[in-house]
Amino acid sequence: MCARTFAKVGFALALIAPGTAVPQDGQPPFGDDTDTTYAETLWSALTEASLAGEEAIQAKPYEGTEPHGAVLQTLWTDIEVEGQEGMVVVKRNYGPAGISIEEVANNPGDSLASVTVMFRREEGYAPESGNWFWAKYLPDGSLDQTPEGVPLAGQATGCISCHSEAEGGDFLYTMDSQS
Repeated sequence: MCARTFAKVGFALALIAPGTAVPQDGQPPFGDDTDTTYAETLWSALTEASLAGEEAIQAKPYEGTEPHGAVLQTLWTDIEVEGQEGMVVVKRNYGPAGISIEEVANNPGDSLASVTVMFRREEGYAPESGNWFWAKYLPDGSLDQTPEGVPLAGQATGCISCHSEAEGGDFLYTMDSQS
């Protein structure tokens, strides 16, 4: 279902001017300068906490699901970003299709396709989406983009619409599988 959501979002974005994003339910557009600057600060905090980058802590890989990747690693903890502590969920997305869990376990750097992150910001940031800030990074820490060139950071419509279906109203599928 999420793959369809992303396809719909991609089609909707193609209908608007490049460099803008579609707001959802009155939310501000994502991928603006404020979002990209915050995403850069978040990446630095992730790297410092060894959750991203070349020296990142490794987790046990497992079979992935769309839209993330064929094999995934997921970590979550609390970190501090710009003086605000919050929960962060880091999902490392490996591909291409057909890659094995064993290949990722043995050489995780060889097949890392992207790193998707949810960081719970301060109360009032985005209450309709659990105050989560969303970002999708390429392995080098630069932000991935929509086909129209909009950076995937902030209140990313596709992320929110998919994760809003998670049980418990917390936008977290990871925690559902842990109970």
